[in-house]
Amino acid sequence: MKFDKLVASLLILCYGSWALQPAYAQLNLELPEIGDPTGTLMTPQQEKELGEAFYRKLHSQLEISQDPEVNDYIQSIGQKLVGASDNPAQPFHFFVVNDPTINAFAGPGGYIGVNSGLILTSEAESELASVLAHEIAHVTQRHLYQTFQAAGRLALPTAAAMLAAVLLGAKSAQLGQAALMAAQAANVQYQINFTRDNEAEADRVGMQILSKSDFDPRAMPTFFERLQQSTRFVGRELPEFLMTHPVTVSRISDTRGRAEQFPYRQYPDSFAYQLVRAKLRVQTAARPHDALNYFKAVSGQGTKLQQDVSAYGLALALIANARPAEAKPILQRLMEVYPDQSHFPNALASAELETKNYARAIELYEAALQRFPENRALTLNYVRVLLTTGKAKEARKLLQNYTRRHPPTPEVYTLLARAYSQLGNDAESHRYVAESYYASGQNRAAILQLRLAQKAAGNDFYLNSVIDERLKQLLAEEEERRKQ
Repeated sequence: MKFDKLVASLLILCYGSWALQPAYAQLNLELPEIGDPTGTLMTPQQEKELGEAFYRKLHSQLEISQDPEVNDYIQSIGQKLVGASDNPAQPFHFFVVNDPTINAFAGPGGYIGVNSGLILTSEAESELASVLAHEIAHVTQRHLYQTFQAAGRLALPTAAAMLAAVLLGAKSAQLGQAALMAAQAANVQYQINFTRDNEAEADRVGMQILSKSDFDPRAMPTFFERLQQSTRFVGRELPEFLMTHPVTVSRISDTRGRAEQFPYRQYPDSFAYQLVRAKLRVQTAARPHDALNYFKAVSGQGTKLQQDVSAYGLALALIANARPAEAKPILQRLMEVYPDQSHFPNALASAELETKNYARAIELYEAALQRFPENRALTLNYVRVLLTTGKAKEARKLLQNYTRRHPPTPEVYTLLARAYSQLGNDAESHRYVAESYYASGQNRAAILQLRLAQKAAGNDFYLNSVIDERLKQLLAEEEERRKQ
């Protein structure tokens, strides 16, 4: 497939099979029929590699959350939904983008992103689940895979960069327009003829997934309707989600009719959903003081559980505003009331760190890890305090054990680099800095760090072999990118 048709196909891929924005419609493209029921257009391994390259590229363009508590939550709800789909073995990876705009998207390899703005706009956990279920349905029903044959004609770095550029078109008009102009320059003479059949199927399958996962199917039309009718956007630019995921009155009516076929009952939000929303509100506030004012305003409102969630948000806001001493008694109380909740000791230890009470922070982390031994947030934060207090050997051991159980993130590679630097092993430190850059989509910076690692490796034959092989891989990717 030529470059022009590739661009057109990737427009559909990145936005799911929702109708395109008006600016894209002006391209007048005719796309192949979406959907590949046979699954033969791209092998699972090719799809996996494209998804990983796409995700790496996103790291260089978007602020993808590195918070383990946020990531664990979105993964847990996503995998719960996948388990109720008609293809539970399909690999998926869910992640959160720290962006106040309301948006969600699916990419190759089952990579599904959701903006923090959408999570905060949702008023019930089932509303968030309905968006994820719809995106999952597009993947499991193979609505996206016809476009993968186009990506298969390009080197991975090029295909991933194009996917990211098209995806970011809704965020950056210049990036998106650049991709579209490239297609126009190739004398594209096609016509978009995109139906809503796949949308109806994704709605229907998504509702089934919601119901089987113990979420409310009625949340889908409720959320879309509220976004459509919300007066907060009157006179302003529409939310990104509504531009890339248009919702009509007839579609809302159709989904509501389907939802009414399911028995009605109450679907309470999970405690984790409420805590993560409180945390995101602090992390993504335009100014730390804005979050503090918000939680002060809602303090004492709602049920006892809601009041405690607000207290947690208030404590986080106090820490963000350099007032950790005021946060400590709040978090101590919450930790005593909810001994089975890991968020509270993690936050309390963070407050102790802010006051440089390292001994107490270590004590809290060690006690919490006895209770929650596999908790990622506690483990990584414990590693940070160990590095801060000069205990690099213990930190390295924890990180080595951690990477045997969890895929490393850019943040984990950075912690490994810090540990090896403190241990005086510059070669390993540069090697892990390189991996952090590579995972963040910064290939050239990664290559530079690997060259520095080569110089520092000395006569270590094994380490030299590892570095040389990795450098060859990255140089080959860079060469492929330059060629295309």
